[in-house]
Amino acid sequence: MVAGSRLVSGALFLSFVIAPLTVACHAYADDSSATPVSDQAEPDVESSLDQLKESVSLFPYNESLRIKLAHAYDSIGQRQLKRKQFDEAAESFDHARELIPGRQEYGIRRGIALYLAKRYDEAAYELESDRSSGGDNALLLSYLGLVRYDTGNLAEALDAWDRALVLDPTNKTLRELAAKARRELAVESRMEKGYRSMFEIAYDEGSQSDLADAVLKVLESAFNKVGADLFHYPSVRVPVILYTKKDYRSVTAGPEWSGGLYDGKIRLPIGGAAEITPMLRGVLFHEYTHVVVRELTKGNCPSWLNEGLAEVEGRTEFDPPLTALERAAKAGAYLPFTELEKSLASLNAKDALLAYQQGYAMVRFMISAYGWHKVREVLVNLGTGMTIEAAIAKTFKDYGLDYQGIVQEWQAEAQKKFEGRN
Repeated sequence: MVAGSRLVSGALFLSFVIAPLTVACHAYADDSSATPVSDQAEPDVESSLDQLKESVSLFPYNESLRIKLAHAYDSIGQRQLKRKQFDEAAESFDHARELIPGRQEYGIRRGIALYLAKRYDEAAYELESDRSSGGDNALLLSYLGLVRYDTGNLAEALDAWDRALVLDPTNKTLRELAAKARRELAVESRMEKGYRSMFEIAYDEGSQSDLADAVLKVLESAFNKVGADLFHYPSVRVPVILYTKKDYRSVTAGPEWSGGLYDGKIRLPIGGAAEITPMLRGVLFHEYTHVVVRELTKGNCPSWLNEGLAEVEGRTEFDPPLTALERAAKAGAYLPFTELEKSLASLNAKDALLAYQQGYAMVRFMISAYGWHKVREVLVNLGTGMTIEAAIAKTFKDYGLDYQGIVQEWQAEAQKKFEGRN
């Protein structure tokens, strides 16, 4: 099994979370003159909305008023996207489109909002309709590809991205998306698939069906346990892919110390595993936690918190010693949390091990001292687009604590725990 062959000892599971493909397409959207997703709306647009609505109701055929109202809805929708209020943004863009039906960009923006809200069927219908009425558009095709990708239709996702590249051949983001999908399709097209409650799984044909069923049963347990802790249950099926080690490296191009990753799909190099062990149970709990954290934070979560929570849940099933953390505590050689906010994929194996153990200990302290509900509150605040500094400050305002204050409390606790040990 994957975790059994990890390169460093004392970590439950050195997986890593990469930025979902959505982020890459956001970067593309921000650079697109056709339909920018920005926060550049007029400061008073929301306060003037009611007045514009009343004017249009009095003069419904006044084109100038309709354009102004549509622009107001569009500006508000873009603000809502920035705030990660995806359902509300979809509604705002729909109002704008109703006022000026011929403006394809309003439909595209609505499709993007629906996709980000995980309303995949509606997003696909919207984007296909916009494509039929207004023709191909690189941004439209990039998000249509994301819808297809997230719903398991790799061939259709690749087709959409290849078509987008014809329209925008120099776009590096699109080229990377297409290349990734092409690598995955080469491996996953020969896999078998299975389904159970909120999960769908793909695995090597004929070789891992019993293990795949056992993996799904463990993931159901994780669904219930993590859901109870963080009071959140995903509403769409979670894709899980079991690879050989060779195929895993080919598809993910992850760091050598990686034993799995979550990028919108749980990807694990199971290798020759024949049964579920406590270590593999821990791996599955760890990876599933990333699913819940991503939904609560809408992808806006520092790595130390994301991995720390995943380690907390995974270690309920398999709990190796915190040797790297103990050494760091005795030497006062912690990794700065501000440096653990970005992806950990670039770390070497030694630093990665400490980063995971440090994230675990920090989150475990927050839970013990302040409760799961406060940790969840931090995640929800992050989900509104807050920085980690702002999210922690808001959550712990009544305690007079900020980001640095929480870190200092944890360090004092860790010092007490490890001092005096030989």
